[in-house]
Amino acid sequence: MTGPATVTDRLERHQVALYLLAIGSGLVLGLAAPAAAESLDVAVTPFLAALLYVTFLQVRAADLAAALRDRAFLGAVLLVNFVLGPLVVAALSPLLPADDAIRLGALLVLLCPCVDYVVVFTGLAGGGGQRLLAATPLLLLVQMLLVPVYLTVLLGDGREVIDPEPFLWAFLVLIVVPLAVAWLTQFWAARSAAGRHASAAASTTMVPLMMAVLFTAVGSQVPRIDSRFDDLAGVIGVYVAFIVVMGAVGLLVARGFRLPTESGTAVVFSGVTRNSLVVLPLALALPVGAELAAATVITQTLVELVAMVTMVWAFTRAARRR
Repeated sequence: MTGPATVTDRLERHQVALYLLAIGSGLVLGLAAPAAAESLDVAVTPFLAALLYVTFLQVRAADLAAALRDRAFLGAVLLVNFVLGPLVVAALSPLLPADDAIRLGALLVLLCPCVDYVVVFTGLAGGGGQRLLAATPLLLLVQMLLVPVYLTVLLGDGREVIDPEPFLWAFLVLIVVPLAVAWLTQFWAARSAAGRHASAAASTTMVPLMMAVLFTAVGSQVPRIDSRFDDLAGVIGVYVAFIVVMGAVGLLVARGFRLPTESGTAVVFSGVTRNSLVVLPLALALPVGAELAAATVITQTLVELVAMVTMVWAFTRAARRR
């Protein structure tokens, strides 16, 4: 017999509805009070770092070491993100609006695989988040090396766009520091009752923190999109097409590599999710058309967040049926 459901159990049971509520609330705030909403952007990175810390609490160092030895998974992730993904982007690029800033922003974000909240969404969907975490340094390194080449092929100006500093800064703030603090917490919990209580309390904050990330990310960025929506409308369909195609590509590759379900789910989420929060500073630093390029990146973030919540719902529902 199971005991009564805790608050955490109830939050997890209704997490998809709560995430949609957070997205909708951010959207309403961004449209109704744009000046106040834009100020929320300073909270996105701290909330995301806290969310990743809570996620990393569930990952032991031994799990990461084992994930790094999983060559089939790493091969599948690299194939999806740096061979098949760029081919999909190249195929979709003729559908992008003709404006140079929009094209650059869209190509920049679509070519860069995510290294932060994809770990969280993968875990929520029942996938192998620790495998993606282990692959993060490799994904960062390869995208810094290859994305300028791909942009040069597609636009001719890739080398002028990619600056490694935002990627390295994001890796430090969103991966290294939260992971180190999580492992210190694990060490404390293994040796102290107070540490165990602190670890357990932190683990209950997963859903509220995800809601905070979604609310602040959407709310702070909607005003920037609203003023340029007519210019950006044409890119939304490309983003949706990318998500659908890459989801199918990820599933096919996972089956082709005969990956277990958790690893296959991680491959799909890695292929679909892009590095928008890291790419945004690059877009803002562009010498020409920075505002429109940044708005293009932000639009991808909003489309992707809705897709992520939908995918979590679909994958968890499929898991219940198995």
